[in-house]
Amino acid sequence: MGRITASKKQLKGDPVHGSLLASKFINCLMWDGKKTVAQTVFYGALEEIKKKVPDKDPLEVFTQAVENVKPEIEVRSRRVGGASYQVPMQVNKNRQQSLAIRWIIHACREKKGRPMHEKLAAELLAAYRGEGAAMTKRENVHRMAEANKAFAHFAW
Repeated sequence: MGRITASKKQLKGDPVHGSLLASKFINCLMWDGKKTVAQTVFYGALEEIKKKVPDKDPLEVFTQAVENVKPEIEVRSRRVGGASYQVPMQVNKNRQQSLAIRWIIHACREKKGRPMHEKLAAELLAAYRGEGAAMTKRENVHRMAEANKAFAHFAW
């Protein structure tokens, strides 16, 4: 397998804060390899956050927002004797992070009519406070897992 994957080994900290999480986020935000655009959007969002919450470090707000969105459990489909069950399972660390990032970005892209950096700032602040579309997504995932607790014995 000579394929290069976006692995941890290659990930360098972002140019401003040296944060791996920020770097990963920028990479996920990027479309068509336009990294500079993604960085402009990301740092624009951090600037917005700085304006709205002057007493907090915007990177801290961002990190906490991602932490808040991370799901602990999710449901996965499991085939048992011809029937598919939604089995609740623990989410591993890497997947937690990727899901959180994906949900935040998706929530921003769903909204229309404002510049991306404003939407991102709004979504991050909402997630930081434990609200917003990405948080709703997480709640729903947790609710699904809760509802399907009966099938937990299929998890192995």
